[in-house]
Amino acid sequence: MKRNPLAEIMLVLGGLLTTAAYFMTFFWAPPTAYPDGRVDFAQKIFYFHVPVAEASFLVLIFTAYYGIRFLMTRQRIYDTKAKIATEVALFFVLLTMATGILWTKVEWGVWWQWEPRLTTYFILTLAVIGYFVLRNSTEDEERRAVYASAFGILVFINAPISFFITRWLESIHPIVFGGGKGSGLETTMLVTFIIAQVGMLMLGYAFYQLRLREEEFKERVEALKIEIGG
Repeated sequence: MKRNPLAEIMLVLGGLLTTAAYFMTFFWAPPTAYPDGRVDFAQKIFYFHVPVAEASFLVLIFTAYYGIRFLMTRQRIYDTKAKIATEVALFFVLLTMATGILWTKVEWGVWWQWEPRLTTYFILTLAVIGYFVLRNSTEDEERRAVYASAFGILVFINAPISFFITRWLESIHPIVFGGGKGSGLETTMLVTFIIAQVGMLMLGYAFYQLRLREEEFKERVEALKIEIGG
């Protein structure tokens, strides 16, 4: 099984950057304040919530891309890549939900609010989980790959809807970028956010590549077992 030096480098750099962003969040980036002057420490969740949310959207692009590639070529490797991409997406989706719920509880006083962004992202979460339920419910490999590829494309379609929904419909969910007045970030806040985002994307790339290497190794072992047994 070949090593992937780039993935290993990305894993280390991603870990260092996200760790640096953690300390920058609490010791460098200034906190925001409520209208009454109280410090809004819950805003610190933003530096982690937004990067993992955006990473989840970006990784799902590869789920759809490799799903399309499989449907066009019927090459198993593309189904494998789509599955691994969705696994990584699930990791980021669950982190997004966890950090978002914490922020919602602190800022809105409730654990959940059925507003447009949260509702569409909740649907996205169920769809990503449903992807794996679908895979595990079909024993025939070819049909499983076809169904999963088609469903993976549908899962991705919800990603841009969830991302842009707060710009299309009235929503109480904050818009950090492009939200008009009050959506800008101070330099220290922006730098912290960028470092957290880059670090999270590096980790996503590393997770994908290392998990793919593991899956390809398992498939080679299974093929070898069949060959020896046959």
